[in-house]
Amino acid sequence: MMKNERWRILAAVGVLLAGAATGRADVRLPEVISNNMVLQKDIPLPIWGWAAAGEEVTVTLGSSTVKGTADGAGKWKVVLPAVKTAGGPHEMIVKGKNEIKVSNILIGEVWAGSGQSNMQWGVNSSTNAPQEIANAKFPKIRLFMIPLVPAGTPAEQVNARWVECSPETVGGSSAVLYFFGRELHQKLDLPVGLITTAWGGTRIQPWIPPQGYTAIPELQAEKTEMLGFLNDYANRLVSHADAIKAYGEQIKAAAPGAPLPAVPQNLPGHPLNSNYQHTGLYNGMIHPIVPFGIRGFLWYQGESNNGQGMHYYQLQRGLIEGWRSVWNQEGNRDFPFLFAQLAPFNYGGDPTRLAGIWEAQTATLGVKNTGMAVLTDITTLNDIHPPNKQDVGRRLSLWALANTYGQPNLVYSGPLYKSMKADGNKAVLSFNHAAGLKSRDGKDLSWWAIAGEDKKFVKATARIEGDTVVVTAEGVAKPVAVRFGWHQLAEPNLANGAGLPASPFRTDTWTDAENYNP
Repeated sequence: MMKNERWRILAAVGVLLAGAATGRADVRLPEVISNNMVLQKDIPLPIWGWAAAGEEVTVTLGSSTVKGTADGAGKWKVVLPAVKTAGGPHEMIVKGKNEIKVSNILIGEVWAGSGQSNMQWGVNSSTNAPQEIANAKFPKIRLFMIPLVPAGTPAEQVNARWVECSPETVGGSSAVLYFFGRELHQKLDLPVGLITTAWGGTRIQPWIPPQGYTAIPELQAEKTEMLGFLNDYANRLVSHADAIKAYGEQIKAAAPGAPLPAVPQNLPGHPLNSNYQHTGLYNGMIHPIVPFGIRGFLWYQGESNNGQGMHYYQLQRGLIEGWRSVWNQEGNRDFPFLFAQLAPFNYGGDPTRLAGIWEAQTATLGVKNTGMAVLTDITTLNDIHPPNKQDVGRRLSLWALANTYGQPNLVYSGPLYKSMKADGNKAVLSFNHAAGLKSRDGKDLSWWAIAGEDKKFVKATARIEGDTVVVTAEGVAKPVAVRFGWHQLAEPNLANGAGLPASPFRTDTWTDAENYNP
């Protein structure tokens, strides 16, 4: 059978299985568009769902009414004009042959949080959890938690619902996302919607949509591997072509509203229906909320990619570009992507592997509209889950408050390495976000190393001179490179006047250096 025919069968399976889940005559909405939701202010608002093919659907919110028509597959989408005024509650009416009323809607700011376990980590497992939960009485913060379900093809629905934030609902919600959202709610006096979509132990690859792999040439190997899985799957489906065709005919013949026939049980399983494989978590846990209006995303992940070094930078680029591409939000195309730099932890093995991820994460700041919270002082070196998620959320909120919401005079980042110049036996280092450089614990500056042309790093002495740090070491007469915090156990103490820690860095790109290892 020709290659095009194999891909036709593969596409048909996705359509048929989606039809089994969504093919009904009544007008329906995705769960993310439901009672208690928050709609993003100031941008056009996509509203979508399903109905009978060709059915006209009318959506009304306040004084705005828009109409759309379901396509041949029964899917429809309309776009409501941007709402400029925050508040509520509002009611939305969706009407076709039947009518749906969506109530208790607020207009405000919507953020999603994704990643692995440190993003999934609940308020109920965080520092001072009993008091945090008891105090979580914020009816204008709304929570939407997506369950852990992968998918081989893009899913249309999730089994979740919006709830008001309360002591009864907040416990299992992402702590980082909640503490971030609480800061926004209190500082901006706006309703906030928070969508948790995270899964512990996952790599970044399953979260990236196909568009992300296509957009970044450096991800060609991953794209080729993914297409290989799909091509093999298509080949295996060829022998089931008759069953697939018969199932399609059964769906077409089913009476409106009648139960659909069972999906054939002998079809081979989809190779990407996994929390480990490329696109599997995008399909199951991100795609169902696309293109729901959002302000931006938080991301806390990388532990499961430790050891990939600067390739993780390319993977994060693929994630960011992929998500921005599939959302394609009018008025917010390059939405903010704010992420947590991994905390120090004893992974074992090569102690510089984690530093390689730090380097990749720092490089991601070169991507438009990104921000990074440095966590070198929020650590439990023998536990990969530091419970202090309050400060993680707060530091991420500083990036949003300063750069997304334009609040003036906020220091939102710790010192970030800018440049080095050699001056005799001294290396003089300059930084961005360096006002008020200090030792956060009042002790001598820690975790500095310096090397000459021999590429052997030794422990160095560092002192602050204005907005620079001067580094020297006995036996290094002509410094060539400096490393700061370049070790998985490093908890360095350099900070700026706002108390935000400096990110680890190195001034070299050597692959054959001898790292300082205390």
